[in-house]
Amino acid sequence: MMNGQSPKPASTGHGFGTAPVFLASISTILGAILFLRFGYAVSQVGLLGTLGIIAIAHLVTIPTVLAVSEIATNRRVAGGGAYYIISRSFGTRIGGVIGIALYLSQAISVAFYLVAFAEAFGPVYGWIEAAWSFAVDPRFVSVPAAAALLAVVLTKGADVGVRILWIVCLILGGSIAMVLLGSAPEAIRPETFQLTATRDNPHSFAVVFAIIFPAFTGMIAGLGLSGDLKNPHRSIPLGTITATLAGMAIYVLVAIKLAVSVNPEELHADQFVLARIALWGPAVYIGLAAAALSSALGSILVAPRTLQALGQDRVLPFPVLNRFVAKGVGAAGEPRWAAALSGAIAVFFVVIGDVDFIAQVLTMFFLVTYGALCTVSFLEYFAGNPSYRPTFHTRWYLSLVGALMCAVLMVRMNALYALIAFSLMWAIYVGLSRSRRGERDFAAIFQGTIFQLTRRLRITLQKNLVERSAGGWRPSVVAITRHGERLGHFDLLRWISHRHGFGHFIQYVEGEYTEATVQQARTEVRTLIGQTEASGAGVYVDSLVSPSFRLALAQSLQMPGISGLPNNCLLLEFDELRKEEIAESMEGARIAVDTGFNALILRSTSHRFGYRSSIHLWLTEDNFDNAPLMMLLAYIIVGHPDWKRAEIRLFECCDLGSSEHRNHDLSRLLSQERLPISAQNRTTVGYRSDEELENEVARRSSRADLVIAGIPAATLRGAEAERSLTRYRSTNDVLFVSGVERISLRDGGAGGR
Repeated sequence: MMNGQSPKPASTGHGFGTAPVFLASISTILGAILFLRFGYAVSQVGLLGTLGIIAIAHLVTIPTVLAVSEIATNRRVAGGGAYYIISRSFGTRIGGVIGIALYLSQAISVAFYLVAFAEAFGPVYGWIEAAWSFAVDPRFVSVPAAAALLAVVLTKGADVGVRILWIVCLILGGSIAMVLLGSAPEAIRPETFQLTATRDNPHSFAVVFAIIFPAFTGMIAGLGLSGDLKNPHRSIPLGTITATLAGMAIYVLVAIKLAVSVNPEELHADQFVLARIALWGPAVYIGLAAAALSSALGSILVAPRTLQALGQDRVLPFPVLNRFVAKGVGAAGEPRWAAALSGAIAVFFVVIGDVDFIAQVLTMFFLVTYGALCTVSFLEYFAGNPSYRPTFHTRWYLSLVGALMCAVLMVRMNALYALIAFSLMWAIYVGLSRSRRGERDFAAIFQGTIFQLTRRLRITLQKNLVERSAGGWRPSVVAITRHGERLGHFDLLRWISHRHGFGHFIQYVEGEYTEATVQQARTEVRTLIGQTEASGAGVYVDSLVSPSFRLALAQSLQMPGISGLPNNCLLLEFDELRKEEIAESMEGARIAVDTGFNALILRSTSHRFGYRSSIHLWLTEDNFDNAPLMMLLAYIIVGHPDWKRAEIRLFECCDLGSSEHRNHDLSRLLSQERLPISAQNRTTVGYRSDEELENEVARRSSRADLVIAGIPAATLRGAEAERSLTRYRSTNDVLFVSGVERISLRDGGAGGR
């Protein structure tokens, strides 16, 4: 809600019990399709196929009503029904998208039910035409019926509407009983009963399913009365679940009755075949009228309440419209103005007649709504939110089945209409996003779920820590810096952790842990987050307040790895022009290797990795044990898109007297480990002194974008440690590597430290 405040309901409503929820739902479930098109379904796919349609459809409806029941018992439910539940779970940005689609479906569906109501007078039209030669337009009935229904709701409100529902549902129940207790004439009975009997050249199962499925979409119609219920936590679960199960049972009984009573060809030819089965034929026409009228009445009761809730949340695009439809009249807060607008929409579509295209798109909107409700329940379970405490519980796998079935059915029924429905909803979402910035959006939906998934994965990885070598070695790097503005340090970490590794970048803030330093640290983190978004880095960023850099290093190395496994590398950086940083970096590297970490030290220059087209590796006899880690890091770096044109060159440096032996070792290493370093890119370099080696490096690698060199762990602990970091002065950026893990490149596994 805007400004962090939830809108207040207009009033406490009428204080209805469970019965109105059941009546609104069952009257919408048992609609015109039961009387007009269910015989068609049995004729096309047989009894077994029809029962299959009922079963598949209820893989959507049952999980949906269970999800609705669970969500409704978690929090106070005010007016707005399904929209209220979704918006309070997903936020009004996403809830508004679904709410607008749901409202349009409810409002326009009134027109469809009234058109079906007019069809119930088919015999009367035939009698008039035969007696007076006057063709009756069904709109002569549907338009006045719409006006009369709207007048009742506007003048009398939901209270009278619910009383009418009682009468209509009693008529509907009597009509269905007449059908179930009747018997078909001998002439239309099947010769033998078969579960799979169909007419010749039947329509496909998918086509029949698309026509019949809307019959089962009324199970949450009663939610629209949520603001008028005395105890919604009890009435919503009880009313919707009972209506869904009762509707399913009635559809099964009617399907069986049709299959055993009438042959498939007659079922296809006569859409009013139920009248020939019933104990009293006119009861079917009366039942059809009652079903259509009750469905229309149920929709005209719930649509204005959805619109009123949308207005109260200021979701609609025009402020004047929001204030207009949000108004309630009387002590019960009747949505008279919203009802007037809903009635006008219904009358408009009744007048224009053919709305088949819109009907199929609206069916998609109903499925989107049901899928969203199932998704809310599914995500809430996995999020583990302690504030989510429903008194009614469903099962997460049922909600998942419901959500997946909605998506599958939308595509299977009509992929084009599914695309249109998604496109319209996306357009509405974009519009709401511009006017409701800062509210919960799609990214926030999965935050709790991702948190729980990450927690479980980290625990699982830690439990299997002893088996980590079998899964292959990968870098898990923690980088710490005083200078977060130096992008070279950050870039190197994001390249290493792009695909094969994990990176944790820590901004060090020097000082005591106080309110001021904490605020500074938080500011640094926000800056780093912006940096990761701008660069597309898959790096976790953080800050650390500590009185000294050495203490900060000790704390950082004890942090758990973000992957769930321990960190295995420490990445440090110093500027070649700032000599005072060398000692600090060397001290950090020494702490790392002494505690079992691989040390990576970047010597940054203004070159900033140049064109990222060449990486040179220099191996000397004293750091040959670092070769696997050096080559693996080079391979990982060139795997990043920034280095897609890069070439790796390897230089093996050794005393001239022992070059053949070392070259043999390197050849075996490269051939067995399948590293992308061709023979042409390998060079053996002999040297007799450090000065001669420096000259060779200057001649061959002065233009390299990155040089990787090794430092033995023993050297880091010795007096010559700092001098090692000043080698290769003629090159650009240099990454010094000191590995304490014994890494096998063949399987990526790591040995002991």
